[in-house]
Amino acid sequence: MRVNHIRLLLLFLSTAAVVSVRAQTPQTTQEPQILRSPEVSSDNRATFRLRAPNAKDVSLALEGAKPVPMQKDAQGVWAVTLGPLEPDLYGYSFLVDGVSQIDPSNPRVSDLIHTVVPQFVPTQSMLHIPGRTLLPWEVADVPHGIIHQHFFKSNVTGDIRDFYVYTPPGYDPLKKQSYPVLCLLHGYSDDASGWIIAGRANLILDNLIAQGKAKPMILVMPLGYGTPEALSRGFQMFRDDSLRKRNFDLFRESLLNEVLPQVEKHYAVSKDGQSWAIAGLSMGGAESLLTGLNATNRFAWVGSFSAGGLDEDFAAEFPELDARANNLLQLLWIACGKDDGLLEINRKFGVWLSSKGVHYTQVETSGGHTWMVFRRSLATFVPLLFQSSSQ
Repeated sequence: MRVNHIRLLLLFLSTAAVVSVRAQTPQTTQEPQILRSPEVSSDNRATFRLRAPNAKDVSLALEGAKPVPMQKDAQGVWAVTLGPLEPDLYGYSFLVDGVSQIDPSNPRVSDLIHTVVPQFVPTQSMLHIPGRTLLPWEVADVPHGIIHQHFFKSNVTGDIRDFYVYTPPGYDPLKKQSYPVLCLLHGYSDDASGWIIAGRANLILDNLIAQGKAKPMILVMPLGYGTPEALSRGFQMFRDDSLRKRNFDLFRESLLNEVLPQVEKHYAVSKDGQSWAIAGLSMGGAESLLTGLNATNRFAWVGSFSAGGLDEDFAAEFPELDARANNLLQLLWIACGKDDGLLEINRKFGVWLSSKGVHYTQVETSGGHTWMVFRRSLATFVPLLFQSSSQ
């Protein structure tokens, strides 16, 4: 009997050990393949990938192009290859069953290009196609300026908001040198950093200054909404005349009475209106016109890139604008892409300016309503500023 008890005990211990080992052995599952997206080949073709096994329809929306359908493989990965693409920065997103989303596999690339475009609605990822020569908005081995961020409580808009200031290479507040100023305004859906991250304005200035093509200047980049409601209503804001006007009016009031006094207090800027410029894209283009052309004693240089949001009753928007403005304006520069849906109203505005005897330069470029066009507009506009002759 004792022998049987020992055998039973050994059998129990052996069985328990096996169960214990099995319990401690991790279950092996196949890890999902790490996706590379976007993947750029040596011939400038770009492959985009997205893991979405339950999606029914996925397409790629690339800046400046129509959405392109993507194909799904057996592992539930959707992919498409485009190109060869011209060297540049491209915003893109995936449309998954009609819903826009950024690329979750987009890594931060090595040359300090952000992978996401800063927008409230909607957000995009960014693709970089490098070229043999550097574009004006790429990082180069040149002296670089400094970007400063400021926060303040606005009594005009009732919120806490920010603005950015770029000071050029060699800027020293202790020196007696004063600098001209360009107020640079973003478009609807962007935030105050839009011209820095997506527009690369600081790099454009760095490169143009280093090449002697632009004068050293200070950039002021404020938040462009006069009321938070302008964002909560989405693009419908532009169909509400009362809200649209309130948004523009309050923005102008905050810029002139809150932001710019802070800039004048803390930075070595010129007090002469001939040394101040204002420009912007889309909504910011309309704001630059509404602000600059209604305060020509403050801004002698005014630029608009694909202005959006202007009322076609230009006489009501610019009640005092006439040929007398030519005595103060050094440059009124109006640009728009030929494929931009805002081209018609920009052309109409030019015709109205001519009827009032106001001098201006109208520029129509290739492309639509994209950052690719806006960056080129800025790189062309900046060298014109603060020169002895304007046009």
